[in-house]
Amino acid sequence: MSEMVLKQVSELPHLPTAALKERWRILYGREPPANNREYLVRRLAYRIQELAFGGLKDETRERLRQAAQDDDPGTRTGRARRRRRRLDGIPMLGTRLVREWNGGRYEVTVVREGFEHQGRVYRSLSAVAKAITGSHLSGRAFFGVARPRNRKRGDE
Repeated sequence: MSEMVLKQVSELPHLPTAALKERWRILYGREPPANNREYLVRRLAYRIQELAFGGLKDETRERLRQAAQDDDPGTRTGRARRRRRRLDGIPMLGTRLVREWNGGRYEVTVVREGFEHQGRVYRSLSAVAKAITGSHLSGRAFFGVARPRNRKRGDE
């Protein structure tokens, strides 16, 4: 990485937010989004490198677009967007969650449709926890799945 690019990227985290927004206007030619400071720093670092060394090839962009489309079909509907938001922070597909409770061992596998437990697919971890305990419980708490750190409760 050239020294000039490295210097520009390394100074970004130390700039005041107003300076980051001004740099955004210069590099992108439009007003910055109302995102947080960390977002501005990351996107500006990418943009500086993109301008210096070139961006993604059209072929790569198309492959990424296709992969995103294949991964989450139907995201244009409100229901699908809500479901995707609800699943943010859930471990990746194939992850096995194990919980010992009342002398039994319970395993849940994360699948595309939700959570598989004893051959049945549930839409939520809370539904699995209810099937196991008979009581309505937070599935995240029951299985020890933490919320993503950068999200607050009201964001779901």
